[in-house]
Amino acid sequence: MGISPTVFPQNKLLRRYDVGTVLSSLKRIFVGAPMATSEAQHQRLSKKKALATFSSDPLSSVAYATEEILMVLVLAGTASLYLSIPIALTIIGLLFVVVLSYRQTIYEYPSGGGAYIVAHENLGVPAGLTAAAALLTDYILTVSVSVAAGIAALTSAFPSLQSHSVALCLVAILILTLMNLRGIRESSTVFAIPTYAFIVSVLILLVVGAWEMKVGSFTHVSPPNLPVQHSLTIFLILRAFSSGCTALTGVEAVSNGIPLFRKPESRNASVTLIVMVCLLAVMFFGITYFAHYHGIVPSADETVISQLARSIFGTTVPYYFIQFSTMGILVLAANTAYADFPRLTSILARDRYLPRQLTSVGDRLVFSNGVIILGILSGLLILLFHASTHALIPLYAVGVFLSFTLSQLGMVKHWLKERKQGWGGKAALNLFGGILTGIVTFVFVVTKFAHGAWIITLVIPLFIWMFLGVKGHYLKVGKQLSLSGHKPEEYRDQIAHTVILPISGLHRGVVDALRYAQSIAKDVRAVYVELDADCTERLQREWSQWGRGIPLEVLSSPYRSVLSPILNRIDEIRSHHPKHVITILIPEFVTARWWEGIFHNQTAFLMRAALLFKRNIVVTSVRHHLN
Repeated sequence: MGISPTVFPQNKLLRRYDVGTVLSSLKRIFVGAPMATSEAQHQRLSKKKALATFSSDPLSSVAYATEEILMVLVLAGTASLYLSIPIALTIIGLLFVVVLSYRQTIYEYPSGGGAYIVAHENLGVPAGLTAAAALLTDYILTVSVSVAAGIAALTSAFPSLQSHSVALCLVAILILTLMNLRGIRESSTVFAIPTYAFIVSVLILLVVGAWEMKVGSFTHVSPPNLPVQHSLTIFLILRAFSSGCTALTGVEAVSNGIPLFRKPESRNASVTLIVMVCLLAVMFFGITYFAHYHGIVPSADETVISQLARSIFGTTVPYYFIQFSTMGILVLAANTAYADFPRLTSILARDRYLPRQLTSVGDRLVFSNGVIILGILSGLLILLFHASTHALIPLYAVGVFLSFTLSQLGMVKHWLKERKQGWGGKAALNLFGGILTGIVTFVFVVTKFAHGAWIITLVIPLFIWMFLGVKGHYLKVGKQLSLSGHKPEEYRDQIAHTVILPISGLHRGVVDALRYAQSIAKDVRAVYVELDADCTERLQREWSQWGRGIPLEVLSSPYRSVLSPILNRIDEIRSHHPKHVITILIPEFVTARWWEGIFHNQTAFLMRAALLFKRNIVVTSVRHHLN
């Protein structure tokens, strides 16, 4: 039997090139040097940086929300396109109701957590977990949709890149993940530039468009005469409305990330939220109005905002600036999810609804495990849906509107319990908002069900099932590990101890292991699997000299298996001594260079894996280091 080496180089020169050191160096290059816990306060965001971090998702939606409305209305022909204006105004009205409600949440729940905390505390565990599942789903989709839409903006300007959309999306997600692993403050500093560039570019587009409309160079154009594919029904109008409601996605992000703001956290978060919604309303309505005014209709090859910019600026520098800033904000809209997904998963993990590793703060003072998981899941969605924005968007807003509804209904219950000054009006606002968003959620599910929303109606219950399963596991583990009901006297007995030493031959590492085994137990047994009779005979001759009086058991292996005879022998000893603790002591040698480990087998690793779930078994190693 060959016992595998532990691959750690020993001399200082070679240690520079071991696997752990190389990985650590790469991590420092891409992620940065570790930060002390005392630096956490300095990593908080100012209002300017917070606006770039938390508003990138909702503000970016103006790049495709209008297009999503028109893509539905166009089914009813040219005559129905005028409805984009009243639909946009209705969505903006709903936006202000939701934002006013979340502004109240910011002051009442300054610890963050948003809809999950509000629903969990006021409506109970099922409502809280439903809100959490809806939000996590939304955050994953935010990354996928935003990145896909951003790359679509790029391929609109450079059509030759369309065949590489999936690869470009995956590269963008990788960059976002690495940047967010570097820390929230550093990522917000880098990502603030494209966010503000997009805001400025769209506002310039609207101002120049208004000026040209006034002087007559930007004229009213009737849209092309499009064939009627679907009659204009209430259902179709509601479907267009639900598509445009993607403009509201991300407005809850500020309430989820309050602890990331500088003090006073609630006030700064509230100001950021109001500025964000005002910008969103102006940009969304402006793009919708000008697109209607100039007769722009959706195209498979060019986005609506690209057509609008080209109509106003032509294919000049401002046009390309708008396209690149649009691509930037759409890709970086995912940064909102990267700010909130890890924080929400850490709160759920704290409550034992997700693995506790998600509560761990990484070297750069971010919940790095959550950041990595978000990157992986969103990348899988890009692969699954081939980076198609229109395929992903029907899945998108169901979760966020469900969380809106639960959050606002939870706030109604909160005001009824607290009865603070002015609670009646606040509760009425939350109730009104909850009813509105509840209706929108229903409209979403009904109108988008056949287009992919049915997937979300399955995913959210699956998330809840996972939460409850994780919680049940932790409760079971805690109950079995608890000392409650036990007395110290029960643990004063000495442990009966047997050491089994599997060997593949006789060398200095084995002798060291024999010495160590005799120091920790009286009952020590060496076992050897016979694969060659001559080798066995030679070992038995040498054993009398080097075996230190420890009996050597030779195990037969008719099918040439090394592991099975040892495992069978361990089971036999356990059956004869059921109360004994059995230590499997594996002699290993450590190679000088990491790559030399490939020349040796991995029996030790396989043995550890095979014995992992057996009771009263301890597996350990005695390492002999090679020069």
